[in-house]
Amino acid sequence: MNDPAQKLRDFQPAKEFFVGIDSDGCIFDSMEIKHQECFAPMFIKHWNLQAGSKFAREVWAFVNLYSKTRGANRFPALVRAIELLGARPQVQARGIQMPNLDALNEWIARESKLGNATLNAEVAGGNDGLAPVKVWSDAVNAQVADIVHGVPPFPLVRETLAKINEKADAMCISQTPCDALEREWGEHGISGFVEMIAGQEMGTKTQHLDIAAKDKYPSDKILMIGDAPGDQKAAKGNNALFYPINPGGEEASWERLHDEALDKFFAGEYAGAYEDQLNAEFQACLPENPSW
Repeated sequence: MNDPAQKLRDFQPAKEFFVGIDSDGCIFDSMEIKHQECFAPMFIKHWNLQAGSKFAREVWAFVNLYSKTRGANRFPALVRAIELLGARPQVQARGIQMPNLDALNEWIARESKLGNATLNAEVAGGNDGLAPVKVWSDAVNAQVADIVHGVPPFPLVRETLAKINEKADAMCISQTPCDALEREWGEHGISGFVEMIAGQEMGTKTQHLDIAAKDKYPSDKILMIGDAPGDQKAAKGNNALFYPINPGGEEASWERLHDEALDKFFAGEYAGAYEDQLNAEFQACLPENPSW
């Protein structure tokens, strides 16, 4: 089986700087529509959570949109959502049974590329415990393909990408499946701003940055742009810099990146107090634990 991550290994710098950019919730205002209209309904339908649909929807949104796990890979996110949902007294009082996810936990523990291709191979190889996970994941993909259209990039994204391209190699670094990323970036004509689109099939965001950029550029010339703690973790795991697109303040974040932060990055003035201040603002946007 060809390793999709080989493209990252083969990637060679053409410019002095490297900028990695997340997609959902960062480039596109697509997190809400994907999770509220695609993921949450399929979560309720395929895991038989109809009797507690209100709580299931609330938990799914918290895990994937409004907390420190925002932007996580869908499979660990599913485990976290089931854990939180099963612990809610209202759900317990209604006698709603939580699914057994032992097979999923076992797979997550050993698989470095949590995606549709590796999941399909597991199920085809006889891992029956993952069959319901595949049914759910396939249903989510079908919903996304059916529903998520016409969601343009945030204001100033195009102008900022053009500014990035003047001095930096740019790459999309995401946990969304590659086909969805290519469809969305292609639909809005922005694929040409990046050297490559890296999705979940190529590994985690930390792995993407490690293979594509670390040791190929000085660490202070690598910047990750994202809207989730996983993006920040990927940057820090590679000693790179991080620029947050703050959830709820996306337009202002892109404006600051375009008008101020990129210039500081290219001038070598980004690390230190400036980055610390941005990170503190970002951390304040997302709680760790739910209010319930």
